[in-house]
Amino acid sequence: MKLLSFLYDGRRHAGVLAGDRVVPIDALNARHGTRLPDDLLAIIRAGEPVPPGGAESLPLAEVKPVLPYDVPPKIWCIGLNYHTHAVDINAVQPEEPGSFMKPASCMFPPGGEIRLPPPHISNDVDAEGELGVVIGRTCKSVPAAEAREVIFGYTTTLDLTALDVLARNPRYLTRAKSLDTFFSFGPVIVTADEIADVEALEVVTEHNGAVWSRDFVRNMRHRPLELVGFHSDYMTLHPGDLISTGCPKGARIAAGDRVRARIDGVGALEATVAGC
Repeated sequence: MKLLSFLYDGRRHAGVLAGDRVVPIDALNARHGTRLPDDLLAIIRAGEPVPPGGAESLPLAEVKPVLPYDVPPKIWCIGLNYHTHAVDINAVQPEEPGSFMKPASCMFPPGGEIRLPPPHISNDVDAEGELGVVIGRTCKSVPAAEAREVIFGYTTTLDLTALDVLARNPRYLTRAKSLDTFFSFGPVIVTADEIADVEALEVVTEHNGAVWSRDFVRNMRHRPLELVGFHSDYMTLHPGDLISTGCPKGARIAAGDRVRARIDGVGALEATVAGC
């Protein structure tokens, strides 16, 4: 099932994407007698199944997809998880996951605008298309072999880096990663049961309409189930937590550019780039 949040008739709603139409959660509740909240993060937290279709739907063209939810409880990102990315920025892949956290203040909406920082802050920014893992259950110390049981679904993400800020002080990765408009996810979250083999997914970053980088999840140094288990050893994970699993290679961006993360079977997430 593909879930999303969208604006329609001046209000925000949650719904199910079915081809080129969207079935609002309110319509599903009316059709099936359920009481699901009209909020995607609340649906994930509730842990209740979303009923199948058969309800009144809206044309996708008439709604505006937005962030699945504005404030994820936690945003974990993984650096240098593909060898090609390490080569691109002349870095060595770490033995453990190169994880760091990002604040919700750095998020921008799907289809929205990345606003580059002033040149005195950074003039070397890249955009990285990635696979995101959405946690579905509160969990702690989950073995990687059991991680599927706590995953709600998967999504596309765009993660940005101020590479010159990172180069000046690589110990402080969070600062280089957390500028305003340096992260987005969605617009669709695909439930885990839709993905038979997550390691067969191909993660693609497009730059100005051309493929910039691509690689398969199976080529990650630390794969999604391992990442869930690893981070759950250090802290409790909660429904709605997001782990963005890394990019094969980032695309340097400038004002006027367009970037897109694409994962067939999951979705696509795009943005335009503007100056400061």
